[in-house]
Amino acid sequence: MRVFLTGATGFIGSRVLKELLAAGHQVLGLTRSDAGERWLAQTGAQAYRGSLEDAASLARGAAKADAVIHTAFDHDFSRYAENCAKDARVIGAMAEELAGSNRPFIITSATGMGSRGAGELAVEDVVDWEHALPRIASERAGFEAAQKGVSVAVMRLPQVHDTEKQGLISPLIELSRAKGVSAYVGDGSNRWSAVHIDDAARLYRLALDHHEAGARYHAVAEEGVSMRRIAETIGAGLGVPVVALTPDQAADHFGWMAPFMALDMQASSAWTRSRLNWSPVGPDLIADLQAMDYRKLDVAS
Repeated sequence: MRVFLTGATGFIGSRVLKELLAAGHQVLGLTRSDAGERWLAQTGAQAYRGSLEDAASLARGAAKADAVIHTAFDHDFSRYAENCAKDARVIGAMAEELAGSNRPFIITSATGMGSRGAGELAVEDVVDWEHALPRIASERAGFEAAQKGVSVAVMRLPQVHDTEKQGLISPLIELSRAKGVSAYVGDGSNRWSAVHIDDAARLYRLALDHHEAGARYHAVAEEGVSMRRIAETIGAGLGVPVVALTPDQAADHFGWMAPFMALDMQASSAWTRSRLNWSPVGPDLIADLQAMDYRKLDVAS
């Protein structure tokens, strides 16, 4: 198939791109820069110029493809609600182009949207439409697209990691360096699910090759890693103390990250593994955090 891939030069999308090309698909990769065009050409993909700020440009890209995989997202988490609303607009614009065509449309969300309640594993067949995190806007947009006859599937992501990036944990590392301490909230028993980037990329490809309209997949290798263990690993890597904060102290210390830090975001992928015969094989989150070159990150900051 000819696949329009948004986020094709990004952390997740670039790995999905390689998976698609290796499987024999043609890729039309979204980029907004000359450097992105050159990189895409080197990989064997075709570049397409556009941006999330111009939703119509993405709709025109979707019109050129047999399928769409949407991994692009503005990861400025200090403007998270605004960026989630932007993602919903982009999904809606591409959906208008895909309506009634049966062309696969895989959008991206977060595993937390499948939460069944505090302390329970999020699961694929649940949608918490009242979830406190704004990312639910992406799932609402996907649901509205399906109502218009678009063949939508949802890929829900946990903390996606390698030794360079780890989702929300990357800005947490930067914050820990700046504050001189690695912190968690309460007893740190709340857990975040995780997956290695290569396992996540492979799952996107499997979801395309075995497309099922209405399916929701969880790209989860580890159901939950405790925040205390994450903080202790960061502290060891940076060489800074590890401290426990009260909920009242969290807002001042974590800033925009505070709403995330006490969340329990554990999730199951049992249905996904069975449905797509997916078995994660990459390193776990703590292994990648331990293998990081924190000196390199310090120079880059």
